[in-house]
Amino acid sequence: MPTDTKRVRGPELSQSPSVFQRRPPAAEILSLGKRADGRQPDQADIRPVFVRCGLVSQAKGSAYIEAGHTKLICCVYGPRETERKDETDMKSGRLTADMRFAPFSCPERGSWIQGSQDKDFSLMVLESLQPAVCLHKYPRSQIEVNVMVLENNGSVLAHAVTCASLALADAGIEMYDLVLGCSMRQDGDYFVVDPTYKEENSSGSVDNQGGLTVAFLPSLNQISGLQSDGEMTEETLAAGVRTCIEGCYKLYPVIQQALTKAVRKAAPPPPES
Repeated sequence: MPTDTKRVRGPELSQSPSVFQRRPPAAEILSLGKRADGRQPDQADIRPVFVRCGLVSQAKGSAYIEAGHTKLICCVYGPRETERKDETDMKSGRLTADMRFAPFSCPERGSWIQGSQDKDFSLMVLESLQPAVCLHKYPRSQIEVNVMVLENNGSVLAHAVTCASLALADAGIEMYDLVLGCSMRQDGDYFVVDPTYKEENSSGSVDNQGGLTVAFLPSLNQISGLQSDGEMTEETLAAGVRTCIEGCYKLYPVIQQALTKAVRKAAPPPPES
């Protein structure tokens, strides 16, 4: 067979350059039994959260969430008539989700470029939101959810799910329940909830190390999405799910208060007597 000289013949096996990057050891993350930001390990201790709805006037609904230095904004457009005319869209609506990173969002240059991670995150956000949205109420329609990560300081997927759910509620989309997200990272003998960027990229023991993200419907007490990576035992995974659910319940009052404030602000003033 003749050789194709127009192709660049690379090695058959290769490794990503990220494998050779130095990651801070786990010992640097914990100091005197506490995390770098003062939170306690092995507890459902989430970062203080700031939430605001209705910031983008051009969108049907929008939400902004800030957890520590992690900042995201989400816009919802629709429902609008769908371009696809298949039988499924005729009976119920269609939900789409797109999650992207701003060029200035990540500490490492180039990690924001659209790739497989963005597609995986978009799919995870979509799968987490679909069980909560009443799509049968919107036949022949399409609802678009766009999430933009403004600053990535850890746990972006969990906060993206929460932000998108809040934006859907702000847009007036009928839902069975809100969807809240929470992440945790297991590193050997200890775990951290709502990890920061350094904690997500720390290197610890080889065994029992991984991450977990849970999407939870608090009023219905149901899990709508679960994403895990790394190696964790069955007991560790089950305990991690329970811990993430506890973190979602701690976040629930903050989301309720932000949504109630947005509804009161948008409500018409009472008639004058």
